[in-house]
Amino acid sequence: MIEIERKFLVKSSDYKSFAKSKTRIVQGFLNTDADRTVRIRIKGETGFITVKGRSNTSGTSRFEWEKEIPVIEAEALLELCEKGVLEKCRFEIPVGHHLFEVDEFYGANEGLTVAEIELSSEKEEFETPDWLGKEVTGEIKYYNSQLSKKPFKTW
Repeated sequence: MIEIERKFLVKSSDYKSFAKSKTRIVQGFLNTDADRTVRIRIKGETGFITVKGRSNTSGTSRFEWEKEIPVIEAEALLELCEKGVLEKCRFEIPVGHHLFEVDEFYGANEGLTVAEIELSSEKEEFETPDWLGKEVTGEIKYYNSQLSKKPFKTW
């Protein structure tokens, strides 16, 4: 239940031509405390509740627990979320032996596109496609929980 992930800005829309899927995501946060973030998400036609712990000092690893819930329950829980529900499209792009998830944000975060890759260890190597930009792993302002409070357009 430890998630190891690195996060990058995206410098072009070239990733779209390699995407194997595109899914709309709406998500909100019941709690954005750094020690225990609780997220409600509707991804396509499926609901989820996720609990994340505090990140390690590099920002690459943290506890994550996720459970699928009925979409009707996720919709009801989104009504209880803190202000700042996020909307985005997620593109899944295979690169080498890994999968990049590229999130293109809308609304108050429009103009921000972020790529994430999950790894099995912090030292694991991976291919870096040409569209991948600056690494922002561990930069708290790029966490979805923070984007819900301080959207990209306000920076």
